[in-house]
Amino acid sequence: VQLQASGGGLVQSGSSLRLSCEVSGRDYRSYSVGWFRQAPGKEREFVTYKSYRDGKTYYVDSVRGRFTISRNEARNMVYLQMNNLRPDDTANYYCAASPYYSYSDLTSTIKWTNWGQGTLVTVSS
Repeated sequence: VQLQASGGGLVQSGSSLRLSCEVSGRDYRSYSVGWFRQAPGKEREFVTYKSYRDGKTYYVDSVRGRFTISRNEARNMVYLQMNNLRPDDTANYYCAASPYYSYSDLTSTIKWTNWGQGTLVTVSS
């Protein structure tokens, strides 16, 4: 499975932005999809996932209620809608795929096996 993220940019605090991730490869529908981010000088952190098995989603507390992950299998696309952006959302955002589907696996970074390149989101105050 290959992933290609896009859609980052410079926005003001309170703005919205939608990231896109094109997913390709055999059996990609049998992979859960998710987004991670890495701020300057910090470790990569989990943001959200959507399980391929039951479609359930999960969000890290800091983005819950502001970010929404969605998947359009007909178009091979995964999206991250980000609303009410804050300066601490500034980071490189990565889309990823995993053959796992449960909460315990998908909240573990090591269970994500396929990664796209990052797309930079910068939120100014």
